[in-house]
Amino acid sequence: MRHRSIVAAAAAAAMALSVAAGCGRDSSGDNETAKAVSDGKASGEITVWAMGTEGEKLAEFAKAFTAENPDAKVNVTAVPWDAAHQKIASAIAAKQTPDVSMIGTTMQGEFAKTGALDPTPTDLFASDAFFPGAWDTTVVDGTSFGVPWYVETRGIYYRKDLAATAGFPDGPKTWDDLTAMAAAMQSKAGAKWGLNIQPGKTGSWQSVLPFAWSNGAEISADGKYTFDTPEMASALAYYQSFFSKKLAPDNLPQGALEPAFVKGEIGAFMSGPWHVGILNEAGGKDFASKYSVVGMPAGKSSTSFIGGSNIAVFKDAKNRDAAWKFLAWLSKPDVQVKWYQTATDLPAVQKAWDDPALSGDKILQVFGTQLKSAKAPPPFPTWEQVSAVFDTEVEKVCVGGEDPATALKSVQQQADAIGTGA
Repeated sequence: MRHRSIVAAAAAAAMALSVAAGCGRDSSGDNETAKAVSDGKASGEITVWAMGTEGEKLAEFAKAFTAENPDAKVNVTAVPWDAAHQKIASAIAAKQTPDVSMIGTTMQGEFAKTGALDPTPTDLFASDAFFPGAWDTTVVDGTSFGVPWYVETRGIYYRKDLAATAGFPDGPKTWDDLTAMAAAMQSKAGAKWGLNIQPGKTGSWQSVLPFAWSNGAEISADGKYTFDTPEMASALAYYQSFFSKKLAPDNLPQGALEPAFVKGEIGAFMSGPWHVGILNEAGGKDFASKYSVVGMPAGKSSTSFIGGSNIAVFKDAKNRDAAWKFLAWLSKPDVQVKWYQTATDLPAVQKAWDDPALSGDKILQVFGTQLKSAKAPPPFPTWEQVSAVFDTEVEKVCVGGEDPATALKSVQQQADAIGTGA
């Protein structure tokens, strides 16, 4: 499993940040930064914090930036994901931030609200260069802070042989298809489970919300959380049906998914692009030809979750102009492609997907298409707390059989008590 689920777990604890938000810059400051970034080459030391695999690989990768900017030096500190939230929060409170840091998308609202992040220079970065859902994760109260660095989304992996036997050789296209295929994979194709989806627990909101969004639900409106809606309730009831009909396991042991999929014991599952490499390794030679991926089956639409990470500059940066030049370099389409080839992180910049390295891969193109309509949760500072509440109630629904509408009323009450932190 890549670090995405670790991000949600690590950031779940609430932290009070003791930094005032009143140290902003006006729009003329943004323009001055943009002008400085666009003029000449970068110089001086740029300090960067990066997490997980990205933290391990960025220092070597950034040597190409230094080659283009000989007077600049990029110093990368690798930070474990489980320590990232506290480390950034402490640095903000002490005014000891680096110039640049990765910011998990679900942390963005919290850290932007402290006033510690530098607004994105509007003359330097075009929002429409990025996937819309990814750009939205950088925007807090109408202002963008940083840029999307890489992205991921979710689709349905399925065994082509089992799906063909079940009567769905091209995979499911609608909610009805997904249910029928999962059932027929059991009854006709011999699978123990037709589909694997999260039954609750940490991070299950990333699996449930795509169904909610595809059903027309929104989880925020007018600056408030909106979980208790008919659209959300019917989506959660549909999600619950896979467990109540015994089409999906409610307690699959960790590490059991991939072997079961390779053996044909699980016919399909929901996951992101990182699973391609995991499956090919688990299945061995020629297994790549035995499965495929489709976008999220449509309810009213086909909408998935967009994750990944942003990268931002701090207002207390000692080398702000060079920092923004570094982010501009990371956002070049060709550099995004090279970073994908280095770290297998999917480009957040849409034009990068025209490169044969991505356009020539049929499975990646499924995810690329899904990214165009994928959504993220609202950038409220309290999202990590509220999502933990949501996960708990989802588990009661999927494992305990609780009424979805009752569970959502509980989520709404607790979300209202927590507030948005805005």
